[in-house]
Amino acid sequence: MSEALEPSEWHLVKLKDLLSEPMINGRSVNTRDGGFPVLRLTAIQPGGIDVSEHKGGDWSRDQASPFLIKEGDFLVSRGNGSLDLVGRGALVRESSIEAAFPDTMIRIRVRSDVISTAYLSKIWDSPYVRSQIERSVRTTSGIFKVNQKTLGEIELRVPPLPHQSRISQVLERVDSLRTKRREAIGLLDDLVRSTFLDMFGAPDPTWSHTTVNDVAKKSKGSIRTGPFGSQLLREEFTDSGISVLGIDNAVTNEFAWQGRRFITDEKYKKLARYRVYPGDVLITIMGTCGRCAVVPDDIPIAINTKHLCCITLDQEKCLPEFLHSYFLMHPDARSYLRRTAKGAIMAGLNMSIIKDLPIVLPPVEAQRKFVKRVTSLRRVKSACLAHLAELDALFAALQHRAFRDEPWLASTAPIV
Repeated sequence: MSEALEPSEWHLVKLKDLLSEPMINGRSVNTRDGGFPVLRLTAIQPGGIDVSEHKGGDWSRDQASPFLIKEGDFLVSRGNGSLDLVGRGALVRESSIEAAFPDTMIRIRVRSDVISTAYLSKIWDSPYVRSQIERSVRTTSGIFKVNQKTLGEIELRVPPLPHQSRISQVLERVDSLRTKRREAIGLLDDLVRSTFLDMFGAPDPTWSHTTVNDVAKKSKGSIRTGPFGSQLLREEFTDSGISVLGIDNAVTNEFAWQGRRFITDEKYKKLARYRVYPGDVLITIMGTCGRCAVVPDDIPIAINTKHLCCITLDQEKCLPEFLHSYFLMHPDARSYLRRTAKGAIMAGLNMSIIKDLPIVLPPVEAQRKFVKRVTSLRRVKSACLAHLAELDALFAALQHRAFRDEPWLASTAPIV
């Protein structure tokens, strides 16, 4: 058995004391077609800096020289509109092009005789460091920001280099599996999209032209939003009872249980007209607008909030999975929404717009064929998501052990 690294061999060190040279901010840049390559903020990715995420800048080669990236550099986002994204960092593993970093990033170079950049990139993503970053964030005009001084005060737990290497290798193996699983899930989503477009992207001239309103069930309230105003107040939510569905249940474009909300049976009796049924199609119309999900068959009794438009379909005309895919993928639907919805994030999406959404409707038999194919793909995706959840839990457990003042036994590292 490998000898454990004793806690006494760990050192708690501030980042500023690990630097091989001072941290620097990048330089402001204006976009210029064909200009010197400058990284976009989106280049900071979980797996490392993605140098393909760059734009042309109005710098000369000499002006860019102090800000050129090289292998081993660690880049951190200085500011972002999202707290979760500010202070995120990534390692420059290699660069296929000569590129510079802009003023939206901070460059960190550390002493290789004390800390490896691979270890730095792993501990930087840990909850232990992330909590320190979030405590140091400042807000200006809605933008969350960090600076060199506050980053320099971040404390890192640093073991001897051989143990850093072992920790990095184990986490890298699990992280690589997570990345591959995410890629597989993305490919399955692409396959669903290509299947839909192959079957329905070039419609048959005999297919009918209709609207969402025409394919809804012919009953009162078949297209509805949830209770408004004083009909349902936040303080009326309870810890158990009748489920209340909101944006979070549809935001991923697939139905998912997130934070649970409930109302009492007595309250439900007053709001029963807002009940959601299996096979209903949910579309978000407030907050994060334009997301879509199909209510599963095993849904308990539930209602929807005012943030959702709920559609009960006449399934002899239109199947829920078809409308879900049509809304998200069909070029005509996307074009209609861009023309009619107001605001850059579809802030003007409302029930009237959804009712009037034009549909080129194929026969139900063709829709069933599509649903059968998609159902098979979704089963595979579900298995991939379950495996990804297991890998995420394993990675979190390893992070918890690796970056705390407790022994790291190489012999206990999982074989994955």
